[in-house]
Amino acid sequence: AALLAARLGHKAVEMEDFEEAKDKIMLGMERKSVILTDEEIKTTAYHEAGHALVSWLIPGTDPLHKVTIIPRGHALGVTHFLPVDERHNFGRRHWLNALTSALGGRAAEKVALDDITTGAAQDIDYATEIARRMVCEWGMSDALGPVTFGKEDRQVFLGREMGRVKDHSEATAVLIDKEIRAIVDEASDRATQLLSDNLDKLHLLAENLLERETLTGADLDELFRATPGGESRPEEGSGDETPPRDAKPEDEVEAEDGEGPSGSRSSEDAEPPAE
Repeated sequence: AALLAARLGHKAVEMEDFEEAKDKIMLGMERKSVILTDEEIKTTAYHEAGHALVSWLIPGTDPLHKVTIIPRGHALGVTHFLPVDERHNFGRRHWLNALTSALGGRAAEKVALDDITTGAAQDIDYATEIARRMVCEWGMSDALGPVTFGKEDRQVFLGREMGRVKDHSEATAVLIDKEIRAIVDEASDRATQLLSDNLDKLHLLAENLLERETLTGADLDELFRATPGGESRPEEGSGDETPPRDAKPEDEVEAEDGEGPSGSRSSEDAEPPAE
């Protein structure tokens, strides 16, 4: 923050310097030199708007901190959430909501633009990994129950890489794949339905992103309150709080090593991998 303030000629470190320093560390450095086509910018705006709106519509999710279509790091746009308080345990409902929010960008592309792009690659990878851990590590699958599958082999010897030990039958592997696919598909369907039911809000949010490039959570609340009907964010205990699959009681399941969910979703792909 001090370096940024000096670079900008400020006499003292101001709040905007702290904000920019925080964003640089958490989201990556701005890459304003990246040249994007109008179509890529529009797609990025709808992608990030999808993440932000889906999370806004689901009660109990972490509040939006900032959504931007300015390229940062390897991403063409970023949607960042900040939890209200520090958490170490996360329940099944929390992860189902997180998966729905993560797939909101892809759903927005499909609903608003009738297309899907490579921008959702990181989101799909995140969703698949979380669903796998729900099924194989955290006992959050009704079909498989509280059993661990495919434990990591952490004993690394010369000439042997770290991997997963297959400790189940082929039939169980098929069931695991089926459960992972079901969780991800239902989260995707839920995100698509939420955006289809709120298409006017999606267009409004994307248009404002195209105009202003960056919006905060407060901007989002103000934007939707200004619409006919003046809606506020749904409170916990109302709206679409209940996930599509029958949720177990909110007994918290600790993520391995205390790791929580990623706090940001990004559209990383308008730069396809090199052939």
